[in-house]
Amino acid sequence: MPPVDTRVAIRPYAFLLLTVIGIPSNLAICFAFLCALRNDRRLLTADVILCHLTFSNLMLDCTRGIPQTLHTFGYKLMFSDLGCKLIILSFRSFRGLSISLTCLLSTYQAVVISPASSKLDTLKSQIPRFLTLTVTLLYVLYFVSCISTAIHGVANLVNNTMPPYTFNIEFCYATFYTFTALFGIGMAVMMRDLVFIVLMTIMSGYILLLLYRHSKKVKSIRSSDRTQLGARAEVKASRAVVTLVTIYVVFFGIDCVMWLYSISGVWVEPLISDIRMYFTMLYTSVCPVVIIATNPKVQAKLRVYIPERTTHSVDTLSSTV
Repeated sequence: MPPVDTRVAIRPYAFLLLTVIGIPSNLAICFAFLCALRNDRRLLTADVILCHLTFSNLMLDCTRGIPQTLHTFGYKLMFSDLGCKLIILSFRSFRGLSISLTCLLSTYQAVVISPASSKLDTLKSQIPRFLTLTVTLLYVLYFVSCISTAIHGVANLVNNTMPPYTFNIEFCYATFYTFTALFGIGMAVMMRDLVFIVLMTIMSGYILLLLYRHSKKVKSIRSSDRTQLGARAEVKASRAVVTLVTIYVVFFGIDCVMWLYSISGVWVEPLISDIRMYFTMLYTSVCPVVIIATNPKVQAKLRVYIPERTTHSVDTLSSTV
């Protein structure tokens, strides 16, 4: 009996696990916010950002998670050259949106909990006012800037030969004909994302500083129950945002190390590509779990809807007996 390749044996189930967790949980969050919008006729600023972030993660699962999982289970040649270009464009764009929207969320949360004396206080009214414009510009920025990568996507290789400076995306290939093109586009993408990573890290550090000051203040001052309730809600939301940022910074760091290693040679090793892709997709599964576990509005909508549906089904069944 031939020896079993551990990488080949584990890969399908590892990516399947991420897809099975990521898609239903992101759909659940989108559903919860749609219910909130239907009932309340509006969403808070943080909810709008979370909704776009969840949608970006869902699209990441659909445009990369599903094809990757199907390919690891043996499905081949799923796309044409045009299909590969569209998949790469969608994946790269929504990955960037996931980074920038996490940054926007951390920035807004830092602004919300900042004291009135802070320079960030002026943004409390500006961010909600220009939120639609900001999010639209982020969508345009990433879809336009990712075209330079997407145009290199192909479904098949000439003579089934892997040329130099080619990224094997399993079901597609991204062929860069020179090292300059590979390195230049890669560095431009990394520096673009790094700007948002640095900004969200700074904002998370500021949030932690404010939470530390708040905890010291609470110990020395007793406030009303309503004030304490509001403060606890903001503290909980702030901790959730810091958790998301910490997770993303760690995953982005691993992705950067793997990318720098991959461009050090002519060919990219399959194991390196698997590690990069796994950590990229891991955030789309971890992020919704954190949101569901820490967001009271999402919890309330999911908790209310499921029992209502169950009760309605039982009543219908009883009336027909």
